[in-house]
Amino acid sequence: MSELMSSIDQRTKLVGENRLELLMFKLGSRHTFALNVFKIREVITVPLMNQMPGSHHHLKGVTNYRGASIPVIDLRSAIKITTNEDEYEAQNVIITEYNRSVQGFLIGQVMRIINTSWSDIQPPPSTAGKNNYLTAITQVEVEGKNELVEIIDVEKVLAEIVEYDTTISEDVLDETVTSHLKGKKILIVDDSSTARWQMRETLTQLGLVIIEQNDGLKALTLLKSWADEGKKVTDEILMMFTDAEMPEMDGYRLTAEVRQDPRMSDLFIALNTSLSGSFNEAMVEKVGCNRFISKFQPDLLVDVVQQRMREKLADGS
Repeated sequence: MSELMSSIDQRTKLVGENRLELLMFKLGSRHTFALNVFKIREVITVPLMNQMPGSHHHLKGVTNYRGASIPVIDLRSAIKITTNEDEYEAQNVIITEYNRSVQGFLIGQVMRIINTSWSDIQPPPSTAGKNNYLTAITQVEVEGKNELVEIIDVEKVLAEIVEYDTTISEDVLDETVTSHLKGKKILIVDDSSTARWQMRETLTQLGLVIIEQNDGLKALTLLKSWADEGKKVTDEILMMFTDAEMPEMDGYRLTAEVRQDPRMSDLFIALNTSLSGSFNEAMVEKVGCNRFISKFQPDLLVDVVQQRMREKLADGS
């Protein structure tokens, strides 16, 4: 398994080229699931775990991983798979890093890693309903046949286990700035409905009006439509928050496209992602984002908005 994951560092260059790699695995059903390799630290066999009395029912236990205690979540249970329950036996644990935290996900058989383009990743069909645990789907050729691969919304899984607090600290708020925010519009671009909800719950407390898109291409189409109508994009919205990873077009490509269009090149863009590390900081500089913050930090969201509003007030606009 270590050989399978050994070149993850080399794969990070795919991010920013509108490409990604997915680790495909099974959860004891006919479905094939996947997670983005870039968020995976390692895949290990099921380790010894200590049970935590009174813990969430999806939490299988706690294990020692490289000198630190991390939670191990039963992914099958968390996304509510119930078929073939008697025949399923967990075989591996995917160690992941999301939103500055490390956790393990209990899974079954690991299949393989595939290299694909975000343009081949599609949002879940509307028939999947609002309660599904997917951010996207794609088609992969397996033994000469096209197979549907379902990409799991890990942010939704984690949000149901660890409650997200949208409270804004009073010492963060700058009343000389927040008084100007009421009615201002902000574009949020994220494929996770959970992430969009959490941002919306935070920012509407400031009187902001939220416009949402669930992938980068839809967001770019919206921005271009305003420009095509002769509207000034920076008059339509105060700024844009974008996730890094999204179907059709990732946040890096979206930012690059905006910067290349003189009609909207001065739009304030903040990358708001569960990916972390110096790589993101380098990509932000490369594509021209104004800020980079890790997800689910209400105070930082507010700080970014206030920064943008201060700049706008200083410009006299």
